[in-house]
Amino acid sequence: MPRLLRATLLSVRDLLATAGPFLLIALALLGAAYFILEPTPPRNVVLATGPTFSDFESFGKRYQEELARQGIAVTLRPSEGSSANRRLLRDPTHDVDFAFVRGGTAEAVLAEEQAKGGTPIVSLGTLFFDPVWIFYRVDAAKRLPQSRLSALGQLQGLRVNTGARGSGAAGLLYRLLEANGVARSEIRFDRQDQGPGVAAFFEGSLDAMVMVAAPEAAAIQVLLREPGIALFEFEQAEAYSRRFPYLSAVSLPRGIVDLARDLPPHDVPLVASTTMLVAREGTHPALVQLFVQAAHRIHGEPGWFSRARQFPSPQNIEFPLAREAERYYRSGPPLLQRYLPFWLANLVDRMWVALVSIIALLIPLARIVPPLYAFRVRSRIFRWYRNLRGIEADLARGKSPPAELLAALEKLEHRVESVSVPLSYTDELYALRAHIAMVRARLQQTL
Repeated sequence: MPRLLRATLLSVRDLLATAGPFLLIALALLGAAYFILEPTPPRNVVLATGPTFSDFESFGKRYQEELARQGIAVTLRPSEGSSANRRLLRDPTHDVDFAFVRGGTAEAVLAEEQAKGGTPIVSLGTLFFDPVWIFYRVDAAKRLPQSRLSALGQLQGLRVNTGARGSGAAGLLYRLLEANGVARSEIRFDRQDQGPGVAAFFEGSLDAMVMVAAPEAAAIQVLLREPGIALFEFEQAEAYSRRFPYLSAVSLPRGIVDLARDLPPHDVPLVASTTMLVAREGTHPALVQLFVQAAHRIHGEPGWFSRARQFPSPQNIEFPLAREAERYYRSGPPLLQRYLPFWLANLVDRMWVALVSIIALLIPLARIVPPLYAFRVRSRIFRWYRNLRGIEADLARGKSPPAELLAALEKLEHRVESVSVPLSYTDELYALRAHIAMVRARLQQTL
């Protein structure tokens, strides 16, 4: 092996032997921090949506597509609706991570769940307006003045479908009826799922349908265009919004459904709740950040009832706002995610505090690395001084014949010639050789 290469390898070996323990300590601390902080989010999550053909289902598919771009597989969990989603999130036996929940629905159910305990829920913000749609058959309203519904009390005697149990529409309607002094027993309620309910409504076995959904829902789009079906107008919308803080007065603009047919022919006042995206409190922060960013892309465009960038919003939420969602609303996406792939930006973002702490801990310890390295290199030279001093001591005491000591000295010099040290320590190696030559001269004088 060439001498230069051998010297280089020895220097590298000495450096690794000296700094190796500190590298192992740093790696152990990083591994412990990674295990404790869990910076990498799960690759599979479950999102509770709603009934088939509902707006929750359609939005769930869009979230599925958005998260797939970041390598996160979103499993959609159909449910009866908002109230059912709350139960799924609070029940630790279910594996639901995120869900859509309407504001102001099923308050009694929520109070009962809070009393029983369960997994805490946090909000990621409100996503869109959910108008209260009350569709009724025109032929069923012919007995009324002006042949149309103008007050909720006129639902008395009609057969009204409010959706399956757990949908939340029924609870909201009950509170609106109570505010109008109408008892539940005065109305014939039906609890069919949305699909069968719409079919029964078209057949005439139902007189009215109550739905709380975004206008993107397929059933809403169909009912708004169907001849013989009218939409109830909340002429007291502003009063409802003042009385119920979770409701807002909105207006369905003229012609928004079909400009060519001028549907609707005039602005229609409605009341609307807002839908929230909620999650379990212990959900991984990186997943919360991804879902909030996806909500910004999905719900940030202007819609029938909202302005551009009005949603998602941290306003009108019924649960505590998740810390990661609050961070997004305050300063936007993390800076690193604007320039780096998500997995790398997230890793740095979650680990930087640990990295800084580890570096601060290792800097004082690293100060002893250079002295240790110098000691290790110089020890390859200094250990031969023990043998040299032994030969010199034997010469002074006369315990061994000079010829024998000279042979031992020649052997020592031969071994020292094979010692390799970095160039910065060569002076000490040559000093050792000079001292060997000095002892040889003394031995030769005794021969």
